[in-house]
Amino acid sequence: MLMQRIAGAMLGASLLIAGTGLACAQDYPHKPIRIVTGGAGGGTDQASRLIAQGMSGNLGISVLVDNRSGILGSELVAKSSGDGYTIMLSGSNLWLAPFLQDKVPYDPVADFSPITLAVSAPNILVVHPSVPAHSVKELISLAKARPGVLNYASVGTGGSNHIAAELFKSLSGVDMVRISYKAGGIAFGELIAGQVQVMFATMGGSTQYVKAGRLRALAVTTAQPSPLVPGLATVANSGLPGYEAATIQGIFAPVKTPAAIINTLNQEIVRVLNKPDIREKFNNVGVETVGSSATLLAATVKSEMTRLGKVIQAARIRAD
Repeated sequence: MLMQRIAGAMLGASLLIAGTGLACAQDYPHKPIRIVTGGAGGGTDQASRLIAQGMSGNLGISVLVDNRSGILGSELVAKSSGDGYTIMLSGSNLWLAPFLQDKVPYDPVADFSPITLAVSAPNILVVHPSVPAHSVKELISLAKARPGVLNYASVGTGGSNHIAAELFKSLSGVDMVRISYKAGGIAFGELIAGQVQVMFATMGGSTQYVKAGRLRALAVTTAQPSPLVPGLATVANSGLPGYEAATIQGIFAPVKTPAAIINTLNQEIVRVLNKPDIREKFNNVGVETVGSSATLLAATVKSEMTRLGKVIQAARIRAD
């Protein structure tokens, strides 16, 4: 399972750092490094800035964050020279884009060199308190008894909470109607008001409403229980075996980047992610740091493309 592979990779990466220290690739780095990422203020932007700050302090050079929207940022990095000075932090929009739209100007496998799986964040399956379901099993039974009656909220098309809901529908065989919103705040407002009943919400966005009793948490979407939400069962263990969904973000370089530079970047970024203060900052916003081998990120991308690509195609999801 994804999180089991992540856990093993974290241990391996930590041992590698302890045993070898930073690898040297000639005089790299000797000038500022640019991390291309998503729009300002979003999750990838926040993650990129924390990583950039940690790298800058250790390497003694500037590490800058360059905000680019979606496909444009991925295309820029794919076409950049592989000198190690342009890298990218991206989530599933990088590797799932070919399933969501036509003519994507890059190949998510052939055009990038994976560096490390950086962070992972669970989604939380939440319902409005008026929904007469207190477990995943009860929600599935309710949805089957009332096909097409329950609505679920998603933010945008093809995002983590959209795919998580469609995966749930596919594995459980229920019929819930998607209501799409342009922003998370609007979606939560409608959910709290009872205009929609279900959401596979971000942990950072939903926790305050769960604590206040305005939403009911049924389960966490990761394969294993998350330390960020202690005591909350997984979807897989509470009614839907085999279910797994998480928001993951990895760091990539252009495909021609030398292996020595990839190794240097991997060890430096993993070192940053393993710092207790950095881990705490991520945890405070509902995100777990990972820090893996490049090999694990490559395998994860291919696995997620196979697994979730089928869900996207079956649900006929197309980007807005």
